[in-house]
This record gives sequence, structure tokens and C-alpha cells, in this order.
Amino acid sequence: MTGALISFVGAHGLLGVLLLMAVESCGVPVPSEVVMPLAGALAGAGHLNLAWSILCGAAGNLAGSLIAYGLAARFGIGLLLGPGARLGISRRHLELADRWFERYGLVAVFLGRLVPVVRTYISFPAGLAQVPPGRFCLLTFLGALPWSAALAMGGYLLGSHYASLSSPIEMASIACAAVVLVILVVWFVRGRRSGSARREVT
Repeated sequence: MTGALISFVGAHGLLGVLLLMAVESCGVPVPSEVVMPLAGALAGAGHLNLAWSILCGAAGNLAGSLIAYGLAARFGIGLLLGPGARLGISRRHLELADRWFERYGLVAVFLGRLVPVVRTYISFPAGLAQVPPGRFCLLTFLGALPWSAALAMGGYLLGSHYASLSSPIEMASIACAAVVLVILVVWFVRGRRSGSARREVT
């Protein structure tokens, strides 16, 4: 996949960065951990503008997130448990997402952009939770901007050795995803136990 991404961004420049980041934010596993460092490396070589690369990365993230948000808000659980099941979305995921937004609300939209893997799928529960569109756009862009900037700057500084940045980040993404999953499972189990305890008391 890395070779294909290099060819695509090399051929399409800033448009390629924007499109790939949009695709990732729609739920397709295109690693921004490769795309943005590559854009930064190309900027360091004089082929792209660094500031525009960062903005295109964040704008692409916003565009893709809006598509995912709109699909979830419009078609709801039927879409996510139908075609979305091919991406690994299950009813349990939706229940966890509902609890996440009940407890953290809009903060989840912003913080989700800063967590590897979670950032790819956070728009679906946001759409289901009917987060106000204006606030969703603002928090999504604000969360995507530092992520895109950090990766692009890393690629810019490392130049042709950008792969040495993307590979460790991909490994860290897997570790972070595992930690997040464990936290959500523990949170869900504790929520069910406290709910059961409340019912027994009443």
C-alpha cells in the first residue's frame, strides 16, 4: 500500500493528499501515518508547499468526516450494521459509542481526532448522536490540524527517510487501538454492572 500511496501523492500532489485523507476519514483504512509524512517529505524536497500540505490534510479529514457523519445521521444503524459490518462495525460498537457520547459529548469529537485508529471511525457515532453539524465541523478541523501538522513536519524534517517516522507511528497506532478497546470494554462492563445494581435497588 505504501508504494501505491507514494505514486498517488507524487502524481496528484496536494489534491492527492486531500483525497487520501478524505478517504481515510470515511472509514477506509488508508493510513494518514504514511500520507502526511510523505507530503512533508515532498515539501522538504521542494515539490509541495508544507503549509498547504497541512491544510489539505486537515481539510481532507474534515471532508471525509462530513461524509461519514452524514451517512450515519441519514441512514443510521441500518447502514452501519449492513455495509458497515464489512469494516468491522457491530451493534456492540454502536452501544459503546452511544455511552461515549452520553458521557463526553462534543469533547469526544475533538479528542477522537488525536487518537490513532479511533480518529478514522469517530464520525460514525457522532452522526448517530446527532452532534450539531457546525460544532462537529469546528472540532473535527481543530483536532485534525495538529495531527496533520505533526506528521507532515516529521516527514519534512526527515526528508527522504520519512518511512522511519511512518513505520513506528503505525506500530503505535495498533498499540493505542488496543488500549482504547480495553478501556471501552471495561467502561461498558462497569456501566452494565452499575445499571444492574440500580435496578436491583429499585
